[in-house]
Amino acid sequence: MPSSSSRSAAAFSTGAPSRGLAGAAVPSLTVGEVAARSGLAVSALHFYEAKGLIASVRSGGNQRRYPRSVLRRVAVIKIAQRMGLPLATIADALQALPEGRTPTVADWRRLSAAWREELDQRIATLTRLRDQLDGCIGCGCLSLKACPLRNPDDSLGATGAGPHFSEAEPGADD
Repeated sequence: MPSSSSRSAAAFSTGAPSRGLAGAAVPSLTVGEVAARSGLAVSALHFYEAKGLIASVRSGGNQRRYPRSVLRRVAVIKIAQRMGLPLATIADALQALPEGRTPTVADWRRLSAAWREELDQRIATLTRLRDQLDGCIGCGCLSLKACPLRNPDDSLGATGAGPHFSEAEPGADD
């Protein structure tokens, strides 16, 4: 199956704008225009593209061109990152979005519903951390028997020195 870049490359081979679903010309944006409009560095856009989060096509002069819908996609990426979601999770979710159109409110609802449980777990973990933080002496070893934050009962002490994180949350056995 050809990549999204190669599928649309023919539309940009002469530098002409691509054609939308109704056959109307869809203006494209340069990487600099996307950077200016999104507030991201050009290098960040290149990184997102390398990770498969966004796609561009090449003009006849071999310059990147992005559909205008990339601005909404970048906004979704930025919001998801602010929520603390890893790029791999964001990339998986973006794969479900249809190509060739701007993500809609319904698309966002589907994405956010899928992320809700993970966010609720993060919120609960951060709340416990905040509430137990005054018991932490900030040593960084996290293998103290009395550490209520991440290593209750020194369950990770046998794995060696340094910060290790238990999958079980503190207080889960209470």
